[in-house]
Amino acid sequence: MKMYKKKNFFLPIIAALAPTIFFSSEVNAGSFGAEIFCTMRDGGNEHESSWEAAYTYIKKQKGGFFKVSPKQAAAQIVETVVREREKFSYCVEYLDKLNPNRKLERDLKKEEEKRVKESQEKEDRRKRLQKELEETDQEYSKETFDRYSY
Repeated sequence: MKMYKKKNFFLPIIAALAPTIFFSSEVNAGSFGAEIFCTMRDGGNEHESSWEAAYTYIKKQKGGFFKVSPKQAAAQIVETVVREREKFSYCVEYLDKLNPNRKLERDLKKEEEKRVKESQEKEDRRKRLQKELEETDQEYSKETFDRYSY
């Protein structure tokens, strides 16, 4: 009976400490990812290069079977900057580009591509018709089309 009580005592302690053991690297990865992103942005680098560096670091640190999505990595960076406001006070202005409306961007890009494609097709059709007109104009003389010549 004493052995059972000892197991009952240690089981909740282990259950409470297990998440910190397993997920501490993820928290550290997000924290250092935020540090990379903010330092690069503050140093004058563009958003894309800073984001790629931070995201690559977070992905490498996470490891495991499941990969970190860009949305999760962005959330980790935002959480870290908000949690450690004093440390990353200079970085708040750069957070807006981390979570843009990607669906809207994709839709706008598709719409633009469609518009470009349609204009290209229109131009091709116009050139083809112009070429056909020139060819037919050379085949027939002007007199052939005179309606009133009997």
